[in-house]
Amino acid sequence: MASQRQSFWDHASFAVVGHSGKRSFPKLTYSALKRSGRPVYAVDPSVDEVEGDRTFPDLAALPTPVEAVVLELPKDETAAWVARAADAGAKAVWIHQHTDTPEALALAGERGLEVCAGTCAVMYVTPGFSGHSPHRWIMRALGKF
Repeated sequence: MASQRQSFWDHASFAVVGHSGKRSFPKLTYSALKRSGRPVYAVDPSVDEVEGDRTFPDLAALPTPVEAVVLELPKDETAAWVARAADAGAKAVWIHQHTDTPEALALAGERGLEVCAGTCAVMYVTPGFSGHSPHRWIMRALGKF
């Protein structure tokens, strides 16, 4: 049986949110989702393009709603983006490790969002061998994958 973190990637469409003006855009997560063939949008209020693709300044600007949102941005912005994801109709959010806050987690629960937090999304979305493979093996061995 798949874990909640593994099932997160079964959603039909995604947005990956970053803020390049303050922290590198999560290109590994974005690229892996693009390779999956499902719709994925880059959301970044500070740049016009990521990996050759147009970015959107906010989830409300997307051409179609998405089911799941990956948040990899500065910790002080996480709660506001959780609210934006709920407002945009997302069903689930992945809050990248070390960027969750009690406020963001509580807000996600209050808004009925499925939440994955506390670990790196790349470990789950990138199949096969990568720099994240050792983390995946360790998490599996500990029963936390």
